[in-house]
Amino acid sequence: MSSLRELACTRSSGRLRPEPPDGLRNEFQRDRDRIIHAKAFRRLMHKTQVFIAPDGDHFRTRLTHTLEMMQISRTVARALGLDEDLTEAIALGHDLGHTPFGHVGEEALSRVLAAHGRTFRHNEHSLRVVDRLEKNGAGLNLTMEVRDGILHHTGPGEPSTLEGHIVRLADRIAYVNHDVDDAIRAGIISAKDLPEAPIRVLGERMSRRIDTLVRDMVAESGRRGEISLSEPVYEALMSLRSWLFDNVYRSPRSRESEKASGVICTLFEYYLEHPEERTRSDPDPVTETVDFVAGMTDRYALAAYRRIFLPRTDTIFS
Repeated sequence: MSSLRELACTRSSGRLRPEPPDGLRNEFQRDRDRIIHAKAFRRLMHKTQVFIAPDGDHFRTRLTHTLEMMQISRTVARALGLDEDLTEAIALGHDLGHTPFGHVGEEALSRVLAAHGRTFRHNEHSLRVVDRLEKNGAGLNLTMEVRDGILHHTGPGEPSTLEGHIVRLADRIAYVNHDVDDAIRAGIISAKDLPEAPIRVLGERMSRRIDTLVRDMVAESGRRGEISLSEPVYEALMSLRSWLFDNVYRSPRSRESEKASGVICTLFEYYLEHPEERTRSDPDPVTETVDFVAGMTDRYALAAYRRIFLPRTDTIFS
């Protein structure tokens, strides 16, 4: 693990706009604080993680997912002697650009954007949020390392820091296990439905699975000198993830997902045609509409849909 400590990113290479030192906090602590106080961070409380309009108070939101993933990331960073402040800042900012209604909303926005020759990726939009949309267009002016970690927490690109790699892997560890837990709570699946092979490797209970993954990540990263899981544990995680996509995320039983997708597509088309009703953020009307719709919380999107299209209807999801 000493070799990883030597590779820790303890100093920033700078910001897009240079700033004088704080004198009390290091640069990554300043980024963390800016993210926590951002409007986009507060909105995560009312954005879906997986389940839309759930019947119960204990289902995860995008905010609780972010906090749980951050805790995993900091645990690993501390165990490996890497920079906890950088890891924490990346983790807290990684999902600031997510749409309402979770991955359903992201897929819907990508689908409607295809007609304009574009797509939507929440990691890219998260970077746009911190660079261009927060603070009334001034952005948060985060460090290069935090910006890089946010952009590359998913997708084809790789983070430039080990701390960014921790967040990238911890994100999968968190959402796979937490989404399984919520799916069981929602009655979509039961514990006995879970695939036998990955459960045999990772454990039957959620807490045991996370513990297995975190301990394996620390041990294997220290042994190999790069952030990684051992091959059998990684294969088990990805197998459970694939099963989750087939049996939960894309479940034909989720009528709410179809409704949510329709809400996003319809709102995008409406606000694209009514520029006077959207927040000004960009000269390009398509980009500005994406900014407006992607920034909505679930409840804001539903309220807007009801106001525009169902003025005499009390509810959409039932």
